[in-house]
Amino acid sequence: MVYYEIKKVFSKTSNKIAVLILIFLLGIICNFAVHVEYVNEEGNHESGLLALHKLKEMKKEWEGELTEEKLIQVIEENARINETPEAQSKDIQQQDIAYSRKQGFEDIRTMISNSYSGFQEWDYWTIDSLKPEDAKNFYSNRTESLKEYLYSPEQDVVSQFLSEKEKAFLVKQYEKMETPLIYEDFIGWDESEYNAPMLIVFMCLILGFLVAGIFSSETKLKADSIFFSAYHGRKKAVLAKLVAGLAIVTGLYWLVMLLYSAIVLGILGISGADCMIQISLGGWKSFYNITFLQRHLLILFGGYIAILFVILVTMLVSAKTKSAVLSVMVPFILLFIPAFLSGGDSHILNQILMVLPDQLMQINKPLKTFSLVELGGRVTGVLNVLFPVYAALSVILWPVVYQVYRRAEVK
Repeated sequence: MVYYEIKKVFSKTSNKIAVLILIFLLGIICNFAVHVEYVNEEGNHESGLLALHKLKEMKKEWEGELTEEKLIQVIEENARINETPEAQSKDIQQQDIAYSRKQGFEDIRTMISNSYSGFQEWDYWTIDSLKPEDAKNFYSNRTESLKEYLYSPEQDVVSQFLSEKEKAFLVKQYEKMETPLIYEDFIGWDESEYNAPMLIVFMCLILGFLVAGIFSSETKLKADSIFFSAYHGRKKAVLAKLVAGLAIVTGLYWLVMLLYSAIVLGILGISGADCMIQISLGGWKSFYNITFLQRHLLILFGGYIAILFVILVTMLVSAKTKSAVLSVMVPFILLFIPAFLSGGDSHILNQILMVLPDQLMQINKPLKTFSLVELGGRVTGVLNVLFPVYAALSVILWPVVYQVYRRAEVK
């Protein structure tokens, strides 16, 4: 019966087109993710696998512990290149030649800008004004700039709404980060993280479209009276519909996401898996002390839990209303209304938005922001709450959807 329900879903032309669109989007997003540019010794831009190999070889020279000595080496090498005629030239081609010599330590240069620019500011050229003796403040700057941001009289809107417990929690998390950080090329993990949320959101919309008609098909065909009057109509047949929907969602989600991970990481490489996310541009301020591999797993499982919850809500609406049109709107409402309302100055609204399921589909956002929750006097990151809450809600919704459709009235 489950196989029959799955077959019904994919027998529809519109659903076949939806799957083709998903495959097309997977290809487009993978293409975006693996497109890497390299500037050669002549200042020309290259792309492709050979360019990727050259770039990774340059980065490999700077891998290892980010000690004070390594940072001094980067500052001195940057200053040396800045003194060359190519760097001082006003010709763009000559400037690109100078840049080509900095590509190996570009990631470290970015970290230095994060450390020395201040908490709310970022200046790409910060390293150009540093001296070797400044390297000793690299790690302490991160915590000190946070404290200044949290406790300065000129606090901005964000820090004003943080309680003393939350501020202390953030400082403690920053101090927990083990130093010196280890640096390895992490381009595969960074590109994967950057593009994955887009794929997950598209997948949620398409999967919602696929399952929206599972509980309304018999009503649409005027066959619901026959369906419910059958011997297994209100038991096994209903359960088969529910299992079919979850099987489609689970199967397609993991097939697409594992294929996406295999393509992106297979081409760009998995080096840097055990490095802390703080060595990346977007991860420097994160209070989550996790590795790139752990972040990738959070993205995969967070996306699945969020989509599972949204799809179960979609199926609940479908079972209750017997309308594919109304149920297919659920993913759009749960995804686009929060996106439309975000960015406002209302603290209460922002508190509500940060606990909605779309946050699990776009984990890069809560990882980079101070989204905190205080439960029983204990402060924790919002992700530590979202995962168990939406997993539990999904488990609860399973029997609810079953009971709602099983008791449906035939009109």
